[in-house]
Amino acid sequence: MKREINIAVWERADQFRFFSSFTEPFFGVTVRIDCTQAYRYAKENNLSFFLVYLYQALKAANRTEAFRYRITDGRVFLFDQVHASPTINRPNGTFGFAYMDFHEGEAEFYAAAQQEIDAVQQSTGLIPAVAGENVIHFSAVPWLDFTSLSHARNYHFPDSCPKISFGKVTEENGVKTMPVSVHVHHALADGFHVGQFVETFQEGMKGL
Repeated sequence: MKREINIAVWERADQFRFFSSFTEPFFGVTVRIDCTQAYRYAKENNLSFFLVYLYQALKAANRTEAFRYRITDGRVFLFDQVHASPTINRPNGTFGFAYMDFHEGEAEFYAAAQQEIDAVQQSTGLIPAVAGENVIHFSAVPWLDFTSLSHARNYHFPDSCPKISFGKVTEENGVKTMPVSVHVHHALADGFHVGQFVETFQEGMKGL
């Protein structure tokens, strides 16, 4: 479900009108997330660490209102829920895009997500059969401890979905961390909202 935002009385009206006219309206930041507890939780429960942090990030995105806004034909909509569209690596070195529904229940999300991963890894296509505008674009780059990241974009294709990427896990003095890149459409979100997402995501990763 979604509802349209009345831009005329929206507190972000000025920011929306200003940034929505940009050729490149996305901005991004890279932060380090403490994943010590989440990594331990995944190993102790025989879970995919990828799915553990993907679930926590998707849950944090759903808790952050600005990450649920989308632009369609110049109109702004707020979705009740957003889902995941992650890249899934294949054994042959290629990848495919997947679609995963968000479930509040952790076990339910893991089970459905693993089925989607298996399907993509056994396929050869790039684009998932199911997709939508109310998604977060996720990608994992577990080979790189990056300090910044950019995305390939088709500027002729309208896009307002946040993009979140995860890097290589490293350890220092017993603390595991990984870089996380967050890109958002500036007409819909500012650094304040990215900060809300990061704080919620970090709390989820430490609370396992």
